[in-house]
Amino acid sequence: MDKQQIVSFINENMFGIWFLIGAALVFWMQAGFAMVETGFTRAKNAGNILMKNLMDFCIGTVMFILIGFSLLLGEDVLGFIGKPGFDIFTSYANFDFSNFVFNLVFCATTATIVSGAMAERTKFLSYCIYSAVISALIYPIEAHWIWGGGWLSQLGFHDFAGSCAIHMVGGISALIGAAMLGPRIGKFSKDKSGKITKVNAFPGHNLPLGCLGCFILWFGWYGFNGAACTSGSQLASVFLTTTVAPAVATVVCMIFTWLKYGKPDVSMCLNASLAGLVAITAPCDVTDCFGAICIGFVSGLLVCFGVWLLDYKLHVDDPVGAVAVHMMNGIWGTIAVGLFATKSAPGNDSVVGLFYGGGLKQLGIQLLGFVTVAAWTAVTITIAFIVIKKTIGLRVTEEEEIVGLDSMEHGLASAYSGFSIMDVSNTMTMDINENTDLGTPEYAQASTAKRDAAVKVVSAVPKDATGMYKVVIIAKLSRYDHLKKAMNDLGVTGMTCTQVMGCGIQKGSGERYRGAEVDATLLPKIKVEVVVSKIPVDSVVAAAKKALYTGHIGDGKIFVYDVAKVVKIRTGEEDMEALQDVE
Repeated sequence: MDKQQIVSFINENMFGIWFLIGAALVFWMQAGFAMVETGFTRAKNAGNILMKNLMDFCIGTVMFILIGFSLLLGEDVLGFIGKPGFDIFTSYANFDFSNFVFNLVFCATTATIVSGAMAERTKFLSYCIYSAVISALIYPIEAHWIWGGGWLSQLGFHDFAGSCAIHMVGGISALIGAAMLGPRIGKFSKDKSGKITKVNAFPGHNLPLGCLGCFILWFGWYGFNGAACTSGSQLASVFLTTTVAPAVATVVCMIFTWLKYGKPDVSMCLNASLAGLVAITAPCDVTDCFGAICIGFVSGLLVCFGVWLLDYKLHVDDPVGAVAVHMMNGIWGTIAVGLFATKSAPGNDSVVGLFYGGGLKQLGIQLLGFVTVAAWTAVTITIAFIVIKKTIGLRVTEEEEIVGLDSMEHGLASAYSGFSIMDVSNTMTMDINENTDLGTPEYAQASTAKRDAAVKVVSAVPKDATGMYKVVIIAKLSRYDHLKKAMNDLGVTGMTCTQVMGCGIQKGSGERYRGAEVDATLLPKIKVEVVVSKIPVDSVVAAAKKALYTGHIGDGKIFVYDVAKVVKIRTGEEDMEALQDVE
């Protein structure tokens, strides 16, 4: 064996090992997606999101074994699809192990993108089904066009690591799914005519977790983009572009949000780093540093535009920004190949973009690929969602959404059992209060679930109650006059009132999260205590709920006690009669 053969043998085996290491890095990105989605949503749904991110990979593996892999890399049939087969069972000794594992982890990434946009209101069973459909049919077929010898690859379409095949497909699926689901309860405030008047912020409950997820994803992206490289210089160039684009995108986003909102937006900048990574994924091997800078610059603005577009124009609720990050920047990255590809990139001798003297040919091919893959995805995922919606349903009930999917879907009291989640503000501590607009400001129009969510009633009345009750009502100061009038109308004139501090909604605080106002702060509240016996306690509770209701979670809370359990009876019936005089 001569020197050249030895070098060739080492290179072949070294990059074969790197190929599998890259696959492992892409698998590690599942943890990143789980952390980002969990951190950017509310604590009551954390366990549900973790479960979805676990299951989309596991379900995807099963579907990829059964049909997905053969549809992607099976023998080409008319440039459209791979020939279905079961070589993994019938010819395991000769099976392409590396390609199976590598394409499997990419497939799982496509499916997991969708969960973020549909978070906090999707049935778990429905998620499992559409995740399986994406892994079995939607992704493998379009990926065959691009990477499996299909018609797009034959035309010269270039998508090195999946801006189009993975991120755009996942993003389009996410947009359609979120639109069909509808927004989370309280995301948009409406007037009496149904016109949306305000976008309400739902801050993520754990930004450190979300940030950790972003760094995990960025780290894994070096495998995502670099695993298919076949030379040291090409790998190094891909690492460079994979670093430059997200860094520039994040800086641009920081400056933009600083100028627009007065302060740099943390969560938007985290999204911007992912947006830059998504956009550079397709051209990472054919662009140079200048191209990566330009691509990242556009991504940093595009992610901000995408979040604004969905919230304020399309009124589609995307809790984690998946559509802005993956769909919009997946499209941008696909088109960017036709603009910034250059032969100066190591290993590239055929793909040249418009700005580097390549004319419109490559740009035209990229646009054709984007349009056809987008159409395939939109049609197939829409059919899947419609079938699921008409059969088992896509969305959980009102009550399940308000209480939280951890409890209602998984029987999990809290994903943070044993931890006290608190915020320190102005030297006072307050429990995190997920105050949200329920979307129905009128009590008469509100459902029972919304009424109960706005004004909770806690009863400690035993079966052998004495018939005399103490009712404690915690309310906003602004509702005190309404409450007093309601009690007077019932004939309750004796009330003990105490001013207390609580967590509520204060208009005009000016704080923002992802461009929408965040108004949670500590506020003075009123505690009203009454003792009743002749007036039915149910009437008191009903009148108080109606008086306190404004259409927000946290409008008030009502506690009902049996007086005999909270008042010490000293002399028997005489004191009991005296207590009745309080009424």
